[in-house]
Amino acid sequence: MTSHPIIPWFTHLIKRGRLPDPVATPLYQGLARPDLHHLAQREDQLPTFVRESAVARRYLRLLGPLAWDQFPERDLQRNWGQATVPYAPFVAACLVKLDQGQTYLSQLRQYLVDHPALVWVLGFPLVPSAQFSWGFDVEASLPTHRHFTNLLRHVPNPNLQFLLDDTVRLLQVELRPEVNDFGHCISLDTKHIIAWVQENNPKAYVSDRYDKDQQPAGDPDCRLGCKRRHNQRAPGAELPPTPTTNPVPAHTIAVGEFYWGYASGVVATKVPDWGEFVLAERTQPFDQADVSYFYPLLADVERRLGFRPRWGAFDAAFDAFYVYEYFYQEGTDGFAAVPFAERGGHKRTFAAQGWPRCAAGLAMPLKSTFISRTTLIEHERGRYVCPLRFPTATGQACPIAHQRWPKGGCITTMSTSIGARLRYQLDREGAAYKEVYQQRTASERVNSQAVALGIERPKLRNGQAITNQNTLTYVLINLRGLQRVRQKKAAPPAAATDS
Repeated sequence: MTSHPIIPWFTHLIKRGRLPDPVATPLYQGLARPDLHHLAQREDQLPTFVRESAVARRYLRLLGPLAWDQFPERDLQRNWGQATVPYAPFVAACLVKLDQGQTYLSQLRQYLVDHPALVWVLGFPLVPSAQFSWGFDVEASLPTHRHFTNLLRHVPNPNLQFLLDDTVRLLQVELRPEVNDFGHCISLDTKHIIAWVQENNPKAYVSDRYDKDQQPAGDPDCRLGCKRRHNQRAPGAELPPTPTTNPVPAHTIAVGEFYWGYASGVVATKVPDWGEFVLAERTQPFDQADVSYFYPLLADVERRLGFRPRWGAFDAAFDAFYVYEYFYQEGTDGFAAVPFAERGGHKRTFAAQGWPRCAAGLAMPLKSTFISRTTLIEHERGRYVCPLRFPTATGQACPIAHQRWPKGGCITTMSTSIGARLRYQLDREGAAYKEVYQQRTASERVNSQAVALGIERPKLRNGQAITNQNTLTYVLINLRGLQRVRQKKAAPPAAATDS
């Protein structure tokens, strides 16, 4: 068997004291290294050039807590004509890029070239070279920036969701001695993401800028959507007139702003005195409704926490029966704090048995049910009718002579779910509601951190790449939060001041 070409230079570096002896220290054998997680646990056994690099040690401590040894890696045995680049070091490098505030992957590559110890720590396959004291050629070891871009487009997002899973697990373990209600109260919000296309540039001339059927050439996956300024009308305000042509220039629409792009939905939880943390995230094209994020995100939250949150805080876009139904658990005080969205009609009241009351205050019995399949969530709806006409005619006249009385009396159609009733009966002036609703600041603060990391205007032209970068953005937010928690716990208690 032929010896590895690095062995002579490896032996030479050991004699010079640049690398530890592999017999005494099995951490470094040739150019093979353990994963980031195991490296972080054995900092004292790192090669000298790594220990001397502040950048390498910084990212070893930031990224090392993740379970890189269990990261779902791709098949590295395929014959590409050259060494296959593993996903793990590339993903770790993308986290470095986000932390450094770099816009392009070419900037990341140059940063890695400038810090060979970081390349060694991240785990990229190394090309041995005797020209460098660290024993490998950094330029030859790194893929080109175009290869980096291609990797970002093809890394399966579930692989990155695995890292987000692990950050939640680490936070649970770290905060368990400090709080006993981590994740019990959550908030959900969405953040618009503006696609990198000329249609979003107001200075560029584009015919039919807001025609949803004219897909921008710069990004085949983005979609046209509306970022509403308000989810509710002001009292007494009138709706804008219905446009007579389509498309309509965005500046003529009073209800919102139009963009080509995506939206990121995020579920966050707030831990007083410790910070805000991400529990789940999901990226979709911008034409998807806010409520379409609800069930997928809450399913991820339950899977990661191991239980269903008791309270939820949302804006008026989530004023839907199934949101209230999800948080309702008989015998508990859980509920969803959502502002009431005015959608016409009057606020209903209900009788003791759950039937809605008509304008005259009479309980309307359920006459029939049917399955609604035309809405986002398939559900059962019921028709509630006038009690003076059903189930038997009483012969009494409507006490308020309602205009529908001659036509058979009032008919109300609504979901039979208990959430439809809770939507109207929720005490939005009570202290409990206000306390839970204040938790919305958790998702708002997380979104602010994401904006600072560049989530709003990514310089990418592919839906999968943007989705992957968004997931890594929230992974980094949690890692920073974990680091702050550990630093706070490790800090000595503040000296008591004399009274």
